[in-house]
Amino acid sequence: MNLQTTVHISKAERLITYNDHILLLGSCFADEMAAKMRECYMQVISNPFGTLYNPLSIVQALRMTDVPTLLNHNGLWHSMAHHGEFSYPDEQQTRTAVWNSIDSMQNALHNANVIIVTFGTAWVYEMPEMNDNQLPFGSIVANCHKMPSDRFRRRRLTVDEIIEAWMPVLTAMPDKHWIFTVSPIRHLKDGLHENQLSKATLLMAVEQLTAHCGTAEYFPAYEILQDELRDYRFYADDLVHPSSLAVEYIWEQWVKSHTSSQMQEEMRTLHRLWLDSHHRTLHPDSAEAVEFDKRTAQKRKELAQHYPWIATREQSCN
Repeated sequence: MNLQTTVHISKAERLITYNDHILLLGSCFADEMAAKMRECYMQVISNPFGTLYNPLSIVQALRMTDVPTLLNHNGLWHSMAHHGEFSYPDEQQTRTAVWNSIDSMQNALHNANVIIVTFGTAWVYEMPEMNDNQLPFGSIVANCHKMPSDRFRRRRLTVDEIIEAWMPVLTAMPDKHWIFTVSPIRHLKDGLHENQLSKATLLMAVEQLTAHCGTAEYFPAYEILQDELRDYRFYADDLVHPSSLAVEYIWEQWVKSHTSSQMQEEMRTLHRLWLDSHHRTLHPDSAEAVEFDKRTAQKRKELAQHYPWIATREQSCN
């Protein structure tokens, strides 16, 4: 008896290795996947601008080269192209944080040979009062920063708008391998029907982008959660975000389809080291804890002979 609809995923033509530099951009699902990669000591940079939900704000982040106009609201200075984690009471502090994120994005974009992009929603908010040359799409903002709703106009992007924004990016960087996903996280505040329209728009746009770009592919994270894991036990308590079990399952499917069997064995070995390194004992001064730390240090030393970069990547994982 078959009690589950299985999403069949073909082996990717371009497999990931430990030599790859990976940049992940988009919704919080991108950050979930980045965390899994860091636990296996992969070379990963995730969302230098913070979480970005719509396709055009991601393109803005890729293209931005200078600090945009900052706005003050509720005692904080905000960049309308950034997540709220870059907002501070001091304008200069916000400006510095935003500039550092732009520098980090450009460096990551230059170094990355694999870029994973997760579209979250096709709904965007436009701020008519914004007329900033640093925002390539004018008044479309990445985050409303809890400003009054009457300052924004809400609308849904079209498939053509997304393609028109993204095709020049893909064409300009033929040396990059792009993996597109659509976030399985539901945007219930938009309404169930509106959320479905949004996801359908994103899926249709990705379909055309991957069809016209030989260095781009699609990974069906959305379909895995919506169809294969069609049960609320695979959602968090908010019934919106995937549970840790669902994230783990989707991660396993990505690993199976995008890495070789040898790479998978290496990932298991290095993940065990990560687990041991992050193990917290109740009594760190006990003889058992001291002995455990010694074994972990010895394991790290032995693995470093084969993976000389392990110490450097371990710092970025913490």
